[in-house]
Amino acid sequence: MSDTASQQVLTTQDGKPLKQALASALRREKLRALLLIAPLLIFVLLTFAAPIADMLFRSVENGIVEDTLPKTVDALQAWDPQSGQSPGEAVFAALYDDMVVAVENKTHTRLGSRLNYEKTGISSLFRKTGRRVGKMDAAEPLKAQFIKADDKWDEVETWATLKLFSPRITPAYFLAAGDAQLTPDGIKMKPADEQIYLFLFWRTLFLSVVITLCCLLLGYPIAFLLAALPLRTSNILMILVLLPFWTSLLVRTSAWKVLLQQQGVINDFLVWTGFVSDADRLVMINNQTGTIIAMTHILLPFMILPLYSVMKTISPSYVRAAKSLGANDWIAFWRVYFPQSVPGIGAGAVLVFILAIGYYITPELVGGTSGIFISNRIAYHISSSLNWGLGAALGALLLIAVMILFVVYDKIVGIDNVKLG
Repeated sequence: MSDTASQQVLTTQDGKPLKQALASALRREKLRALLLIAPLLIFVLLTFAAPIADMLFRSVENGIVEDTLPKTVDALQAWDPQSGQSPGEAVFAALYDDMVVAVENKTHTRLGSRLNYEKTGISSLFRKTGRRVGKMDAAEPLKAQFIKADDKWDEVETWATLKLFSPRITPAYFLAAGDAQLTPDGIKMKPADEQIYLFLFWRTLFLSVVITLCCLLLGYPIAFLLAALPLRTSNILMILVLLPFWTSLLVRTSAWKVLLQQQGVINDFLVWTGFVSDADRLVMINNQTGTIIAMTHILLPFMILPLYSVMKTISPSYVRAAKSLGANDWIAFWRVYFPQSVPGIGAGAVLVFILAIGYYITPELVGGTSGIFISNRIAYHISSSLNWGLGAALGALLLIAVMILFVVYDKIVGIDNVKLG
């Protein structure tokens, strides 16, 4: 009797096996949930994941050489730069065929611009040769004709650079982002007077930490006051905290440029009060001081809001209980209130630091040469020099640095302690 009962299969009202019906219902729930989040998922993939993937690809992509000079790249495989002589006639014949097509498609100038990042003068070499390749006679020796067009074609360094950067994937951009360079003799550090990016990375991290600490020192008392005041009063003061969001970032930064200059309002006030003399006005613009002041003002609300949301959940009865047990105001705050506000500190610090490390408008306007961030160089290469590969490599390194710091923060503080309320 029991064996027969154990072999019976439970079914639903319409006769389907219960296990199969439950699995089908679960699949429908998962599909419904997926359809609900699909628009957001697609939006994130298109606006966040895809640009990052494209940036990472551009930081190592180097197909322009092989695509523009395919025959030349193949012919150069048999040439040894250590020979001390430029390639033979076969390589120049391949170069002629490729240049004829490249000039017709107007791609030789793009190739010259790309290789000019690695060796100065190659851009003009390709432009000059492009104007003369149509006048060359394919029946005559082409090596002599190319050298006559520009004697750089007889230099081993020119061909070594062309061969070195012929692969479709190159580490050259990342090496340049680390103040190094890829040469025919291997990887070498750039001369000391040309090293800039490692220093800019260090400056960016240092100033971002300083700005985060300044926002914490200024924002903690404000958030504490907002959380302690009656709701009506705190709401009015919260409007003042949010007021900067109603003003353009460019306008706020320009206002600080007016306030901080030597003939600005702040210096005039200090001279009027006698703190400084008219001849010793403070230099607070176009330096790190201007960057710190302006960015602290801009990012301060991002520290206050997480702190306030966490402090609002801390019951005042805890502090009163500590005082009733004999603790003074400082001990009650430090031992009871402050530990409960640490999640807000963590959330505000992470938010301000990540925003600060990627800022470029404010440092560009008020930082001068000593207050700019690595993001300013990224913007320069993307919009001005058009060296997208180097800009992408710098952006990738900045992303990696932020992720490493985020992991370190998780190990030391714990990401579980980060709360927004």
